[in-house]
Amino acid sequence: MGITTIMRIAELTALLHLASPALPIGAFSYSQGLEAAIEAQLITDADSARDWIASGLSDVLAHGELPFLAHQMERWRTHDASALAQANSEFLASRESAELRRETEQMGWSLRQLCVSLEWGDAERRTTLASLTPLAQPTAFAFAAYAHDAAVDAALAAYAFSWVENQAAAALKAVPLGQLAGQRIIVALREPIDAAVTRAMATSPENINTFAPQLGILSARHESQYSRLFRS
Repeated sequence: MGITTIMRIAELTALLHLASPALPIGAFSYSQGLEAAIEAQLITDADSARDWIASGLSDVLAHGELPFLAHQMERWRTHDASALAQANSEFLASRESAELRRETEQMGWSLRQLCVSLEWGDAERRTTLASLTPLAQPTAFAFAAYAHDAAVDAALAAYAFSWVENQAAAALKAVPLGQLAGQRIIVALREPIDAAVTRAMATSPENINTFAPQLGILSARHESQYSRLFRS
């Protein structure tokens, strides 16, 4: 009982660390199309911001990044270097715009620096991690979560919560919204995170889907947007 409790706490604190806004990988500097949606007046207040983020969670993350992350964790477990590299390349190719590709590459690179510097995981897998260039952020996150013996569903929940929290923070700055409105958005999306993780866990590799045309168009527009707070 004592060992189980210690392991559960260790897993929790590791995932809290990976999901923390204080993790120095630059997440705060990206809005993933949210700023362009505000410019297009698709987001004008707290309710429309909540709906936009909820749609991204259920229609984009749950079908794409989350199941990809789950399968990458399994590939790290078996240390299938070839499959890891192939899936990583496919994920990078699926990014809807140059901004979104640069975002995942930069965050993946930064997270890899942490993993290597802090000596997370075993040396053999760290060597494989270092060989994946460019590196998608979910592949790096999958490595870090696996290295801390995190359960797959818990790792997906941490990743999704971090994404929701970052989107809410971006909305606070760009709409703008008040702090309480931001917290209401996060509270409203806690239950949908559970549903997104459940869906992702049931998605096979061949059914991963990153089709998001509106996001792609808005992200492409953001590249030439006159006034910007964020890098995506």
